[in-house]
Amino acid sequence: MEKLLAIKFRASLAWVLLLKLLASSFFFAVAHAETAEPVMVAIAHPATSQESIPRASLRAIFGMLLQKWPGDTPTRVFVLRDDAPEHATFSKSLLQVFPHQLRMAWDRQVFSGQGQYPEVVASTQEMLARVASTPGAIGYVKASEVNPNVRVLKIR
Repeated sequence: MEKLLAIKFRASLAWVLLLKLLASSFFFAVAHAETAEPVMVAIAHPATSQESIPRASLRAIFGMLLQKWPGDTPTRVFVLRDDAPEHATFSKSLLQVFPHQLRMAWDRQVFSGQGQYPEVVASTQEMLARVASTPGAIGYVKASEVNPNVRVLKIR
């Protein structure tokens, strides 16, 4: 009888541990889903002839190295503040560089006298408005915040 009770106790304990493991996995998945980084997209002025852009060209534009679109329209680069979460997400996910690497590239261009800093905007709404109203403009926003006034660039 004692042996049967011990077996039932171990089986019950195993079920409790399994349920606890499943529950903690579920809560971890929910917490991770809530903290996942948003999907960012590169946006351009609607008159921009480009519908897609190579990642290397996008990196060169945001690094302030490529200063003209095909067709000789000057680029106007808009970015959010260095400490904005969207800036870090865009830099890491689309440009595949860290935000501090962008800052170093900008500093190098400015201090060598060969370039200038991109224009910093205070919010996503300002980014959308400035890109929509500035010929040659390029910037970035969360995919969920895109409006019809800007062109989303596909990254290839």
